[in-house]
Amino acid sequence: MISNVCIGNIRAIPRLNVSSICMNDGPAGMRAVDLVSGFPAGITAAATWNRTLIRARGQAIGEEFRTKGAHVFLGPAMDVMRAPEAGRLWESFGADAYLNGEAAYETIVGVQSAGVQAVAKHALFNNQEAYRYTEYSVVDQRTQMEKYWLPFQRAIDANVSAIMCSYNRVNSTYACVNPDLIGASGLIKGYGGHRGYVLSDWGATHSDATTLANAGLDIEMPGDWIVIGGGVYSGGLASAVSSGAVSAARLNDMLIRAYTPYYMLGQDSGFSNTSYNVNSASGNLHVNARTAAHTQTIKDIANAGAVLLKNTNNALPFNINNPPATLAIAGQDSINQTSCSLEACDYGTLSVGWGSGTNSIAYLIPPIDAITAYNSANGNKTQLITSLTDTVADAKTAASKAHTALVFVNADSGEYQPILVNWSTGDRTNNNLWNYGDDLINGVASVCNNTIVVMHLVGPTLVDAWINNPNVTAVIMAGLPGEQSGPSIVDVLYGNVNPSGRLPYTIAKQSSDWPTHTLELDISVEPAIDYTEGLFTDYMYFDQYNVTPRFEFGYGLSYNFQASYSNLKIVSAGTNAYTVTATVKNTGSRAGTEISQLYLGFPSGSGEPPKVLRGFEGVALSAGGSSTVSFSLGPKDISTWNSVSGALVRPSGTFTVYVGSSSRNIALTGTF
Repeated sequence: MISNVCIGNIRAIPRLNVSSICMNDGPAGMRAVDLVSGFPAGITAAATWNRTLIRARGQAIGEEFRTKGAHVFLGPAMDVMRAPEAGRLWESFGADAYLNGEAAYETIVGVQSAGVQAVAKHALFNNQEAYRYTEYSVVDQRTQMEKYWLPFQRAIDANVSAIMCSYNRVNSTYACVNPDLIGASGLIKGYGGHRGYVLSDWGATHSDATTLANAGLDIEMPGDWIVIGGGVYSGGLASAVSSGAVSAARLNDMLIRAYTPYYMLGQDSGFSNTSYNVNSASGNLHVNARTAAHTQTIKDIANAGAVLLKNTNNALPFNINNPPATLAIAGQDSINQTSCSLEACDYGTLSVGWGSGTNSIAYLIPPIDAITAYNSANGNKTQLITSLTDTVADAKTAASKAHTALVFVNADSGEYQPILVNWSTGDRTNNNLWNYGDDLINGVASVCNNTIVVMHLVGPTLVDAWINNPNVTAVIMAGLPGEQSGPSIVDVLYGNVNPSGRLPYTIAKQSSDWPTHTLELDISVEPAIDYTEGLFTDYMYFDQYNVTPRFEFGYGLSYNFQASYSNLKIVSAGTNAYTVTATVKNTGSRAGTEISQLYLGFPSGSGEPPKVLRGFEGVALSAGGSSTVSFSLGPKDISTWNSVSGALVRPSGTFTVYVGSSSRNIALTGTF
């Protein structure tokens, strides 16, 4: 890792004319490389609920990897959100297994369409940063299979090249030495049918070469030792094979799995030479992987992933022909982001979280620059009054002079590191806005009765300190939008796009409403994290126990757009398969996109949550227009895990189909 040019490397085999294989982070675009794009994070891609855009994101990332000569994209992450504070939840696709699975599938298909290997990570139960190297995730088999395994199965369905095993223990055994997880007859290769390789997370090898190889680990990363571990296969594997402790058959299996994706994706011919060096400026050829099409894709995803949470009396969009005469802009989240190591800092607009999953912010356009440019291009009709820090007194002074105020706030998190960022080493320490964002909003709202809030968030964040303030007229959850942060928020604010984003998680009224939280302090350095909540996380818990959320899973508003549903039909499509259709009409005055969502209620006594997501489709509708939306339910969609038989089984009884605009805004119900 330290002596080579990429984040991870498999050395060339010149006698076989096999090139070196270059691996690079990460899930939101290339890290530690110049002339590449900063893509929206996974959590923002998920907020689009748009398979086409998610696949396009994957393809664009894959194209940049290929242009730079990187063979392996270390992503996507698909760790289903268990706790709202989890440091790396923004790398994945939210709180629902089905949504994670569909987004993972589309990302992998997109990346590999560019001839680049994708790596599904992190198997399994990598759901917090604290104690990630030592903790025991204690999870029952049904919860494992129905919730946390499902996205990885979809990754295998997409023919993913590799699956990365995680740092933590899966029940009592470290993931990367757990034959029940990674072995030939284990979950990934046996039950799941994965034909590619299993690769360790960096330093996640906690045993000797013989044990690791026989357990099912195909590639160890990195090949050299780092502080947290690693370097086991270097020399150790050759010795184990020579002694017979690891069979030649197992070695052949490792090689076949490691190189099949290389040939499957045509990387043996016509692939770009690696043109950069993450460890040194020397050898960097400065090949430009950026394209106008990639920039447009980034902006499209940021636009579609913006979730309009509140819009009182049509405070938004601004009318460009008659915009606010005076507009105050408050908050340091509006200015350019300060770059630091792995982006582990929080000053400036938040476009991506920190850690190995971060990306390039070299081309980031902050909101203040984009708003200023847009106002200038349209005749400077609005006087801009700025307070570009988080100082409440200064913000109030600016807002008191304005008709309308924009307040930019954020909440950050990232991968574990021993350096504190706002008292956090990775997982958030609470569910609040950072930098006293609540105080900033309330301060501005106390002097301006048309205060609009823009939040850049890594995940679920409390808003009840100000959400019902009548002077807070509109709220946009802009997620982690990538480098087109500013142009995207301009499009949303001025109505160049009609927001269609939907929450990929639940926003609670108070922290205690969420059923699970990260374990940040324990008397043991090797704590057991018991998933006693089982299937009941996020909206599934809120529904089961009648907890009222502030904003439910799947929620989002649009401008002057209202969907009405009718004509639900459920038709058998074969054994244990059904087609569900409904008519959707826009009764509003403006064109937009409805995200139609299908939830399934299992038979009484099956032990399932009241309803679980089983389908979603975006429907573009003109004002007054209507369309038919269609969903398919297959055998896996209507089955539960039977731990006795070790299989998915359809429970007997009546199923209920729910179709609507969110997990709590259900318009139609039917049964089969």
